[in-house]
Amino acid sequence: MFKNQVTPLDELLRKFIREEGLETPLLQQRAIDAWPTVTGAAVQRYTGEKFIKNQILFVKITSPALRQDLSMMHTQLTRRINEAVGASIISDVRVY
Repeated sequence: MFKNQVTPLDELLRKFIREEGLETPLLQQRAIDAWPTVTGAAVQRYTGEKFIKNQILFVKITSPALRQDLSMMHTQLTRRINEAVGASIISDVRVY
């Protein structure tokens, strides 16, 4: 009799994503998508564009007072976003 080695689909997908170099971009997109969850709806109203460059999440905030508050919380925001993603994908959060 033949004995087939069965590999779970999620394992095959993870391997494919890693081999094709798609793992980091997917995790970065998850980090950007986690911003509203981490900060809440009140902050989301004043949030503009978001992007990641060199492992730093840049977020445009339209309210100067909120921008100052969030810039003082950058370490907490970094930790929370990485926890939400489940990986250490960003090293800092900078608001502008």
